[in-house]
Amino acid sequence: MSNAKAYSAASATAPLAPDNIPRRTATENDVKIDILFCGICHSDLHQVRDEWNSVMPTTYPCVPGHEIVGRVIDVGSQVTKVKPGDLVGVGCMVDSDQACPSCDKHVEQFCSNATFTYNSPDKHSTAPVTYGGYSESIVVDEHFVLQVPDNLELAGVAPLLCAGITTYSPIRRWGDIKGKKVGVVGLGGLGHMGVKFAKAFGAHVAVFTTSPSKKEDALRLGADEVIISTDPVQMKAHAASFHFILDTVAAEHDVNAYLQMLGLDGNMTLVGAPETPLQVSAFALLFGRKSLAGSLIGGIKETQEMLDFCGKHNITADVEVIPIQQVNEAYERMVKSDVKYRFSIDMASLKQG
Repeated sequence: MSNAKAYSAASATAPLAPDNIPRRTATENDVKIDILFCGICHSDLHQVRDEWNSVMPTTYPCVPGHEIVGRVIDVGSQVTKVKPGDLVGVGCMVDSDQACPSCDKHVEQFCSNATFTYNSPDKHSTAPVTYGGYSESIVVDEHFVLQVPDNLELAGVAPLLCAGITTYSPIRRWGDIKGKKVGVVGLGGLGHMGVKFAKAFGAHVAVFTTSPSKKEDALRLGADEVIISTDPVQMKAHAASFHFILDTVAAEHDVNAYLQMLGLDGNMTLVGAPETPLQVSAFALLFGRKSLAGSLIGGIKETQEMLDFCGKHNITADVEVIPIQQVNEAYERMVKSDVKYRFSIDMASLKQG
């Protein structure tokens, strides 16, 4: 066992501050990673502030971070997937039982024994819970280590490990969208990735937004058109014309308005998680045989597929790179949606003091 520098929160109201945390010695199946960049996900803020107490109460100290990119510095004797010096990533999971039906189907995120990257019971007993990527290093089971294409800018790769796979998975799973009309609701950390992926798959991409000021950026990111969802004339013009809609909005909103945009057998998938239950009109689904679904990140196999796809198409997240010392300020800005479109922490700043 060794100690690693990190930033942790001591309570729901405490700011993130420098800390030293334990990391286990790599076992025969483990990979030790020197963390280069770690993305900031909105779920980090929720967890740090214990805002999901009823579902996932936070254990303190809490070291967040599940969008990790780094370089391998040590491997166990049985590791064959990677070697020292390789660029790798770690996403939202660091373990599962690898024996249940979900794991057999390569959807480890639904394993009832999954170990999440932080604030999850640590089966190795290194600490009460797992500690995440706001740290100089991490030790992870080989199965949960992902290979990162070396042609991509690493700061922009980090958010792919959550925001990327969260949007890639439902778009990919819904079938061939080449030449079809696909909508993305919201243009934030998730939405901007949804636009990039849908466009790379060859779809005609429309962004739904309440903010006319986002039109220029949506088009820059690859959207073919922008629909102001508060404009009834624009919405009516696009009624019943979409094959697939990806809803990335985490705030309370009227999903029925977007269900009306779907054509026959169209699907809308939710990846945002509003705190208040959404009201869905049965008639919005019945007429047109439409479906409403949800999606949660992706399994390890699919996440690797996503990274390879990004390498082939030169896709990364749009990021603002910050030193770890600015993480609390970044949290406040994230609450105000004052970032385009994700923060990525340069972890070299942690080693500098």
